[in-house]
Amino acid sequence: MLKITVHEKTVGVFTVSPEGSIDTNTYTILENRIDSLLKSEATVIVFDLSAVTFISSAGIRVILKAQKALKQRNGKVVLMNLQLQVKKVFEIINALPSLSVFASIEELDQYLDHIQRGR
Repeated sequence: MLKITVHEKTVGVFTVSPEGSIDTNTYTILENRIDSLLKSEATVIVFDLSAVTFISSAGIRVILKAQKALKQRNGKVVLMNLQLQVKKVFEIINALPSLSVFASIEELDQYLDHIQRGR
């Protein structure tokens, strides 16, 4: 079973924290949560993947779908705290260059502060 926690950090900025394996049996749980965020005024979705032990192509498609939808409204998808095995999957499919990846919440906060001050 995949557990997902969603927190709104500031208006329009959501942190999505899945816990477990995102695979062909569980990706729809994540997809449904992301779809509901995309129907809201979300401008940034941060995926905190620290508790993700495995991600399949179905899980990656959910993240890339969110990235595409947010890009259309000048939003952004951000990844952080990738476990080594999950990071390798993104590197293999060359998804990382098109996404922002952060090592810690502090690094992400600095980035988000920079974006918001630039507006």
